[in-house]
Amino acid sequence: MPTQTYTPIATNTLASATSTLTFSSIPGTYTDLVIVANTIIASGSTFPECSLRFNSDTATNYSNTYFLGTGSSVITGRGSNYNYADCGYLSANSGNPNTRIINIMNYANTTTNKTVISRASSDNGAQVTAYANLWRKTPEAINSITIFTQSGNYAIGSTFTLYGIKAA
Repeated sequence: MPTQTYTPIATNTLASATSTLTFSSIPGTYTDLVIVANTIIASGSTFPECSLRFNSDTATNYSNTYFLGTGSSVITGRGSNYNYADCGYLSANSGNPNTRIINIMNYANTTTNKTVISRASSDNGAQVTAYANLWRKTPEAINSITIFTQSGNYAIGSTFTLYGIKAA
């Protein structure tokens, strides 16, 4: 039987609508992290964007490249000097579920910058997105991750699970 490589570190199911959630005291005992976010946007939120910050870093140390596909067109772009890692837009309609998988590679390493890849579908599958981010701060281990929206709130019942990936 294969060895399980994903180990749940923490899960949070929202009991009230919020725009911010933090995983703190992340142990440095894994090679990589994965966040699986199953979210619904609260009523009244307007086209919110999923964003991350590591270790409370609000300086302009983040850059990204993104791809968005609708089935008939593709939009690409690149940005730098942000004060957050961009994980893409969430469903534009409240009540539509959105699943986002975020991979954070080599998070405990203290000698390299951190790479983050986020993949999701939104608007009931009408769009798919992929974001590649780089956290360019002087290398340090990630011990806290804040997930937040640029506008609006995550609705009650949204779940966020943080997994650690064991070394092979």
